[in-house]
Amino acid sequence: MDAFLEAAIEEARLGLAEGGIPIGSVLVLDGEIAGRGHNRRVQEGSTVLHAEMDALENAGRMSGADYRRSVLYSTLSPCDMCSGAALLYGIPRIVVGENRTFRGPESYVRSRGVELVIVDDSSCVSMMESFIREHPELWNEDIGA
Repeated sequence: MDAFLEAAIEEARLGLAEGGIPIGSVLVLDGEIAGRGHNRRVQEGSTVLHAEMDALENAGRMSGADYRRSVLYSTLSPCDMCSGAALLYGIPRIVVGENRTFRGPESYVRSRGVELVIVDDSSCVSMMESFIREHPELWNEDIGA
């Protein structure tokens, strides 16, 4: 398995262990992890701390040139907010662990020139399926349902 996707999965497991939603993300710049994060909406009482937003925040300020050389990894297809952040900063490639349990605006992201790679990782799928089954109220809150 891709080491960067594995790092995102580790973040998702950490979020689950903290009582949160098991979605993880890493931002990779020049073959190194620049920022890592996980969904911390529950833990922090936040409205916006999805995994991708947490990873971007933890990467800190970067130049536009840095973002244009980076790759965003996420265990789950990024939602509208997180996809928008990737588009805003010109991140050219997003690697997604799975999009069976949730699919963000993938067609739109592709139409904007982003390379979107769907891995369809079974551990990402099973982690989200279990969480959604066990905590539907948290899941629905997270996706704005």
